[in-house]
Amino acid sequence: MFEKVQTGITASKAPLSGTVKAGRIVRSAHIAKIPETGELVTGSIEEQTRQALLNLRQALEATGGGLSDVVQVQVYLIDRTDAPGFNAVYREFFKEKFPVRATVVTNLLSAGIRLEILATAVI
Repeated sequence: MFEKVQTGITASKAPLSGTVKAGRIVRSAHIAKIPETGELVTGSIEEQTRQALLNLRQALEATGGGLSDVVQVQVYLIDRTDAPGFNAVYREFFKEKFPVRATVVTNLLSAGIRLEILATAVI
């Protein structure tokens, strides 16, 4: 059994929950969008990474946790050449010891979006 977490981030129109909690486990998925409006941020990979990670931090804080509770991150990029820009911003949010991470290059559903992040945290 799990509960949907109210994060203050505008909900997707798709049939999904952005952040859920089951016991101490939190799963949270994010793209680069303005939390209050849901407007997509379609700028550089650095801008999109920063916004997606700010959203992740906001979602985790709504559960009583934070980025230091993240144990795993899955990243989906649309272009492998975005990896250095993504990593530069990622290092602003995550420090040693880093969560386990997998990065996949694939297509994404939303036009203009260069990444999607799925994180697992233990709160």
